[in-house]
Amino acid sequence: MLPRRHAGGVMQATHHYSQEYINHLTPQDVAALARRLEEDDYDTPFAALEDWHLLRAIAFHRPELVEPYLYLLDLEAFDES
Repeated sequence: MLPRRHAGGVMQATHHYSQEYINHLTPQDVAALARRLEEDDYDTPFAALEDWHLLRAIAFHRPELVEPYLYLLDLEAFDES
């Protein structure tokens, strides 16, 4: 379900992930996302940043899915204040 980021020479803007999209993610989707971030296997730094933003959005809306991967976010306390 998660899109794989490809090099295409075009920088995409950071996406806003809908609640519906996040609600449909499975633990397997989040594990695949975390694995990509851990392996740092990206064609561009922007692709890595997109995945990081997605993981962060999931953490705020469905923290139970991201709990094993919080170390990838390195969030500060009161980050959203």
